[in-house]
Amino acid sequence: MLKLEKVDPFYGPIEALKGINIEISHGEIVSLIGSNGAGKSTCLMTVSGILKPSSGRIVLDNVDITGMPPHRIVKMGISQVPEGRRIFPRLTVLENLEMGAFLGRGNFSLLIERVYKLFPVLKERYRQYGGTLSGGEQQMLAIGRAMMSNPKILLLDEPSLGLSPIMVSKIFKTIHEINREGVTVLLVEQNARAALKLSNRGYVIENGTITIQGESEEMLNNEKVRHAYLGE
Repeated sequence: MLKLEKVDPFYGPIEALKGINIEISHGEIVSLIGSNGAGKSTCLMTVSGILKPSSGRIVLDNVDITGMPPHRIVKMGISQVPEGRRIFPRLTVLENLEMGAFLGRGNFSLLIERVYKLFPVLKERYRQYGGTLSGGEQQMLAIGRAMMSNPKILLLDEPSLGLSPIMVSKIFKTIHEINREGVTVLLVEQNARAALKLSNRGYVIENGTITIQGESEEMLNNEKVRHAYLGE
């Protein structure tokens, strides 16, 4: 469904990713794990069109989307939930969700009811300003906003960052539910154990290079992964 083929974007003169190859099949949850600065967020921003690769290709459903502007990539069916949530604090919950639907992909009423079903608290607080929500509620809003574009693929960047264990459990449960509804997920997550338990497959990225890949169960039992990322 989604392929990155020898992709290498740059930050100025610095090569951020070094010819990485990633494949994601329809209906999968795929985790991308690694240390801070390894290139995880860069990978998502490149898929989203925020960064442009200097070489390589990004292919979605056999269509080359390399170099497309972000709004066209959203229209193609890829939506990203950025690290840090990036909601609009001075807009209401409803207005934030309306911003996510600006391209008109699908029926607005059905999409918003889908979001309210996933996150009932957002329905309760639809008139409340985004900036007054708790951290966990803001993360729900960020995911809900992305879902309003009716994506085929959801890119999640550190959804558990800064959240309580109870809220992390709720967020991961919702990601699983979203996936069960048919949305493919590429997950960047600091909590490697939780990410791999949730996902079908995983990749480890180190210094802009994919060093380990495989089925999640295999990676959970991989000695290097266990030592470097699982605290064992």
